[in-house]
Amino acid sequence: MTINRTRALFCDLLNLPRGKYVAPHVVANGGHVGFARAAMAVSYDRDLLQMPGTGVFEGVPDMDLVPDAERRLGWQEGVEIALGDLHARGEPFGLCARGALRRTVAQWQERGLTPKIGIELEAYVFERGEDGTYRPYGTPGAFVYGTGPQNDPAGLMDAIWTQAYACDIPIESMNGEYDNGQFELTLCFGDAIKACDDAFLLRVLAREIAAQKGLILTFLPKPIPERGGSGVHVNFSFADKKGDNAIAPTGALSDVAKGCVAGLLHHHEALAGVLAANVNSYDRLTPASMAGYWCNWADDHRMTTVRTTVASPKSARLEHRMADGSANPYLAVHAVLQAAMLGVEQGYECPAEEDLDCIENVRATRHVPTSLKRAVDALDKDSALREALGALLVDGLVFLKRDEAKRLESSSVDEVRDFYLPFV
Repeated sequence: MTINRTRALFCDLLNLPRGKYVAPHVVANGGHVGFARAAMAVSYDRDLLQMPGTGVFEGVPDMDLVPDAERRLGWQEGVEIALGDLHARGEPFGLCARGALRRTVAQWQERGLTPKIGIELEAYVFERGEDGTYRPYGTPGAFVYGTGPQNDPAGLMDAIWTQAYACDIPIESMNGEYDNGQFELTLCFGDAIKACDDAFLLRVLAREIAAQKGLILTFLPKPIPERGGSGVHVNFSFADKKGDNAIAPTGALSDVAKGCVAGLLHHHEALAGVLAANVNSYDRLTPASMAGYWCNWADDHRMTTVRTTVASPKSARLEHRMADGSANPYLAVHAVLQAAMLGVEQGYECPAEEDLDCIENVRATRHVPTSLKRAVDALDKDSALREALGALLVDGLVFLKRDEAKRLESSSVDEVRDFYLPFV
């Protein structure tokens, strides 16, 4: 295939794939792609906000996407993809979540551990009705763990898998989720940056292929009130210097793993401001749901926020179940790994394992805040996590999300859904 365009992309704090098409020679031999920093300050409904670090009243200065040396295969004819980190005045830009994650990975590696990440995404599909409005995808024969035409009559998942395979995006599995018209897309484990790149690109690819079929594929956490929610599960483990999995080498959680669990639970409320970054997120995060509502953990327990898997020392992992598709994947993984690191470094006490069903009975008393506004307030007040994530990054996210929450504070459930549906 002859490449005639390079699609230079970055993921902003709203999880939007901002970018440019440029001639391939622009990014050849170390070339950069320039953007106005204020692009990070544009809301979903295209208002330009006075977001910290973007220079809105300082002449709207530039930032540069510094592409990786290796290009990714694109899914459009003749198009390659360039991913990279954002810089400003020659230095890493504090609002770049990908760059922040890169520093987090380096901090873990200084401790002799390399994070390995696996991301699971859940999504609903909508189709346009005769009246022009979007309605849930018609899949009357669908069932959980369903595959084939009854589950996906338009062949959307087949098209996504085929195109992802052609683009070297490593899907591990794909199936119908609990509700009809809902699907799960699971990516293979890999190094943290690559895993988040894959999740970012799969999300863009899937939505664009759906659009070509006249469908909307949405990662919105709770688009249909009477149906289940859609989450993004962040699975992680660590490879030690020998390449062995450090989570449960003896069949039980290691001290490092226990510290990670303790850190994730210690910063439970504040993490919601990063991982559930959408007004609609708090319709999903409720008691008795298979989401990250309660501040608890257990082995092989899908009703807890932190689910551990220790049956096999080789594939042992920690799974954080709070996030949803409104979260920037680099920022989500950055936050999970930093909260986990705080647990290891600060020696937080790991609570007892949850041993109740979490449907009618639960031992945990702490839970996520009840709204985006309260979650963002909790993030803003968590000084340890704020410092770990990066003050400017937190300031920018808090500013954006407070504005978003205020815009939607008097909106109905349907109005909130319609606001987000084209973007999430």
